[in-house]
Formats: sequence, C-alpha cells, structure tokens
Amino acid sequence: MGDTIYPPESIYNLIPREEEKTTKPPRYMSKFREQVKLEKELNKASNKTMGSAKVDVPSPQKYLLKHSKELKLPEKKPFKYEDHELHSKPAVPARTDKPLMGIHTNKNFIKTNAVENIMALPKKPQPVCADTKKGDKQLLENSGLVPKYIKKKDYGQTPEYLLQRREEVRRAQEEYDSYVKERMREGAMKQLSEEERINILQTLKKNWDDLHHQYQGLSVVTDTTPKKYRKERLELEMKQLEKDIDLIERHKTVYIANN
Repeated sequence: MGDTIYPPESIYNLIPREEEKTTKPPRYMSKFREQVKLEKELNKASNKTMGSAKVDVPSPQKYLLKHSKELKLPEKKPFKYEDHELHSKPAVPARTDKPLMGIHTNKNFIKTNAVENIMALPKKPQPVCADTKKGDKQLLENSGLVPKYIKKKDYGQTPEYLLQRREEVRRAQEEYDSYVKERMREGAMKQLSEEERINILQTLKKNWDDLHHQYQGLSVVTDTTPKKYRKERLELEMKQLEKDIDLIERHKTVYIANN
C-alpha cells in the first residue's frame, strides 16, 4: 500500500514488497511483412549503384598530355574562289622561263588607245535628288518626281473593265425597255403621264398633311388603349405615305398594270 495511507512511522512499511514490473504489449507486426520483403527482393536491380558496376581502368601509357584539350584550328589552305579556273589570270612566268620568240605585230597601241578614248561617249551621271538639308540623296526614278505614268500609251483612256460594265448596263436597259414595250403592246401595262404622276404625288402629300394635322392634335399623354392605338395607326399610315412619295419622286417613269 502507498505512503499516502500510512505515515512513514508505520510498521507496515518495514514489510518487504515485491517489485511490480510493467509488461509492454507485443509490437505490431503487419501481416504483409513477408510479402513486402519478397517484392523488394524481386524488384532490386543487381547493378543499381552510383556509376557503372565495372569500369575499364585507364592505361598508364594514355596519360593526359599538355594542351591536348585546347581547340585547334584547321590547317590553313590558300583561298580560292569557286570559279578560280575561269576568271583567274595566268601565273607570273618564272625567271627561268624563256619568252616566246618570233611573234611580231604592227599595231600602234598608243594611237589605238588615244582614238578609242576620243571616240568614247562620256558616262552620264545617274539622276538623283537631295531630299534633306544635309544632302541625303536618293534615285530620282523612285522618288515619284519623274512623270513616267503620263507617258504610257493608255494614259487618260477609260479602263477596259469600266467599258465592259457600261456595255452590260446598256444591254440590261435595252432588254428591260423591250420587255416593257412588249407588255404595253399586249395591254397588260400602261405608262403614267407626267400630269397623272404629278397629280398622284400632290394627292399623297395632301393625305400626309391631313394625317400629320390629326397627329399634331393628339393628346400628349396616351394613358388609354384607344389613344395608343390611334397614335400607332397614324404613324404607320404616315410612314407608308412617305415611302410612296419617295418612290414616285425618285422614278420619273411609272408603269401600272391594267388589271
């Protein structure tokens, strides 16, 4: 029993007591332990080390020489063009070579050169223009100052595509006129005279004025359904009259069907 129950002077403290030893629970062992060991042995590589397993030992005779790792330029060769044989001049004759003997000419090289230079035409300078105050130059032909376009053969003429378009428009108009004449001859259509056209145009404008006068007399607040309906109806009729007036004003010739 502990000292907390009996004081130190108690006789019971003189009785030897057996030492109580605590027993630990058995250590946890996974049931997959043997399986993991087996998989590890199967997957283990035989030479899985740092570097190769077997390396050839360098030979003592092949030691590293001085300047052996420095870059070396290729061997210097005399420069020659690709067409060296075609355009190269003949080599300078050696001191021991003998000149060709027995070749004579009566040509006066001094006089010939003088005549050629006298008869030669002087070279014309290339036309340029200076475009800055510092004297920077550029070719005159590329500057836009040379009137080369007005010297063309077809300058000022109508392009070919415009002539074709005009011909197509004229042909279409002729076909339409012939169709209208044919329909008028059959009696299915008739052309309005200028007087009738003007009377119709004035009548449409007068109707538009009447509708516009009614529209101006409408109430400002359209709080009821009849007011809203009447306003929308007047707007639609006025728009339709405006379209008809514009159509008759743009077309001077108007055809109508007899039926």
